Amino acid sequence: MKTKWIIAGVGVLVVAGAIPWAVGYITEQQWQVVTRELNQAQPFVQLQTDDYRRGFFGSELDGVVTILNPESGEVRPIAYRAKVTHGVTGSFIDFQPVEGWAPEGADWFQEHPRLTLETRLWGTAVLELEAPAIAINNSESGESFRTSGGIARIEISDTGSQAEALVVWPQLTFSGPDMSVRVNDFRVEHNMTHLQGDVWTGTVEASMASVALTAAEGPPVTIEGLLARSSTEANADGQRLDSRLSIEAEKVRYEDQAYGPHKVAFALEHLDVASWSALTTSMAELQGMALAPDTDSQDAFERQMAAMGQVNTALRDLSAAGFSVGFPELTLDTPEGEVTGSLVISHPELTADQKAEMLMVMQQLTGEMNLSVPSVLAEGYPAVRMQLAPLIKQGFLVPEGDRLVLTARLSDMVVEVNGQEFPLPPLF
Repeated sequence: MKTKWIIAGVGVLVVAGAIPWAVGYITEQQWQVVTRELNQAQPFVQLQTDDYRRGFFGSELDGVVTILNPESGEVRPIAYRAKVTHGVTGSFIDFQPVEGWAPEGADWFQEHPRLTLETRLWGTAVLELEAPAIAINNSESGESFRTSGGIARIEISDTGSQAEALVVWPQLTFSGPDMSVRVNDFRVEHNMTHLQGDVWTGTVEASMASVALTAAEGPPVTIEGLLARSSTEANADGQRLDSRLSIEAEKVRYEDQAYGPHKVAFALEHLDVASWSALTTSMAELQGMALAPDTDSQDAFERQMAAMGQVNTALRDLSAAGFSVGFPELTLDTPEGEVTGSLVISHPELTADQKAEMLMVMQQLTGEMNLSVPSVLAEGYPAVRMQLAPLIKQGFLVPEGDRLVLTARLSDMVVEVNGQEFPLPPLF
């Protein structure tokens, strides 16, 4: 009996000792998959692993993160190293920039930030950044950046098909010679589920308790209760997509007075998921080609033309399936009254025969636009008057009581604005 217990104990020790090695092996394979998929998904952040040294209870790796600035085309490499600890059900990875979190000689942080990745064998990963208070000063420009400590966290599950993100930063301040901006209680929550291709569904909510803008010339402006909500839903068994974005502000304080609430909403409805996925994918490919180093070569030109053809095809397919897009709601509270408006453009769903005869997307577009502005805004505020004067002169804004209104209709490639017709050129 004693021998059996000894054999069983030895077996348990062997299995327990083998588990960290197996976890380390799986973690390395997962890291290679994530690196490959990240690099293939977009051109702006490229992850390279130069050396992965897998041990029994832990591993070490070295690599480079390359960040591309889409505006300037500038590429910045950041070398990193990481320590991996193998557990029973997953691994814990602690990342560090090789050159440190701040330039040499700079004192940006009260403590060192911490960037970690926790993985699980069943396909769950949690990437978390814990940042301490930050203070960055630029003596040459006179600009400074200050933040309290904050946290950014993203949890990926179901082998990458679901993700939840959270960003919490109690305070951020940017100051310059001409203006300073102070943000209080910044928070973002994002839940998303992969549908197909590049299409995801879910919700996003970003909020700020207040945003204070102080200019060197002029009174301060404070926006209170700023909230942005976005939701994307799949309908018709995942074949159609509805998406809506709204931005709201409870109050805007200016010269000791408060105005609000304010709201603007944007909506995409009844989108064909397959066509939308093809359109977003082809547009991303086209953008990536524009940033490629060989954009002047003949081969690059041919690839760009092919990508543009894919964009046009996806746009035609999307339109033929029917959709609606626009700003269904606009409400701004001003000292002289509310500014209200809406804009909706739609395309009907076509039969196969109608799609075959379709020459341009614009042919069957219909739409409506309404805008109502207090007349006093144009009369008493020079800055507003400069913007509205051309519209009033051309008859786009007409007086109606104590307001200026615009009513427009789009049909058969003709826009009718307050009774005036304007044919549209055949653009697409």
